[in-house]
Amino acid sequence: MAIGSESLPGGGVRFCEIDAGSHDQRVDNYLLRELKGVPRSKIYNILRKGEVRVNKKRVGPDYRLQTGDLLRIPPVRVAERTEAFIGDKTLAIIENSILYEDAGMLVVNKPAGIAVHGGSGVDFGLIEALRRLRPNEPNIELAHRLDRDTSGCVLLAKKRTVLKSMHEGFRGDGVDKRYLALAVGKWPAHFR
Repeated sequence: MAIGSESLPGGGVRFCEIDAGSHDQRVDNYLLRELKGVPRSKIYNILRKGEVRVNKKRVGPDYRLQTGDLLRIPPVRVAERTEAFIGDKTLAIIENSILYEDAGMLVVNKPAGIAVHGGSGVDFGLIEALRRLRPNEPNIELAHRLDRDTSGCVLLAKKRTVLKSMHEGFRGDGVDKRYLALAVGKWPAHFR
């Protein structure tokens, strides 16, 4: 998140001072998070046209933000989003599926049938439900994904620094990821 974020009356230009939580994040990814509802193509368009500036200079989408950078975000129309209905029963199931939580992360035993995030015909997913359950934790992000029909443990970060660390673990040798399947009936010998 940014500190000192301010905008001009009438939805004008916004200026954000980048804090340590967004240090080393690509500017395109930062804008995608900050400008929810704005199409990806529009974000890349305002970057290409030089409307987004860091410390009064044009930057490309791959520019990595630094703590203390002053980011200029031009006025853009954000599509109004209606909040998906998530029933109390579903919220209770997800709340009871939390296996571990600390200041930086959550581990949730995602039930089969619940997507990890909404979209493509799915009104909501695990991430939207957790953001509803934890309104004081606006930065909850998925560290990895599981298919909708797959149950299992999902790691979520509450802080960008923790998310980066998790991603590094998944890329290297730091995480041993295993998938187990339960089968009914006789297992064919040629299957492994």
